[in-house]
Amino acid sequence: MPGKILVVDDEVHIRMLLEQTLEELEDDYDVEILTAENGEEGLDIIREEHPDLVFLDIMMPYMNGYEVCQTVREDSSISSIKIILLTAKGQEVDRKYGLELGAQRYMTKPFDPDEILEAAKAALGLN
Repeated sequence: MPGKILVVDDEVHIRMLLEQTLEELEDDYDVEILTAENGEEGLDIIREEHPDLVFLDIMMPYMNGYEVCQTVREDSSISSIKIILLTAKGQEVDRKYGLELGAQRYMTKPFDPDEILEAAKAALGLN
């Protein structure tokens, strides 16, 4: 079951690392990887492309990850899209807030590439 994954992060090296990590899914499962460099651009791509999964940073310019997550959950045409918040904000209060907004999972940076790959496979039903 091919799908689309969107990576939204304002740090270019994090986007590249996530793309490299997820390349295996492109090769093995024909998953398409999309990227955005801020929350506003990410939301535009979500509305256009309807990805199956979004890895979403929280601290970004124009629109933060919490705002993107909340906007997605409030729009019935895209509310079923799975969101994994991937952020440097490691406090329990931040994690709890992200999950309350509707993220499926909350992961912190620095991240383990194997854990990212497993989270993506689980979210896409590829396990």
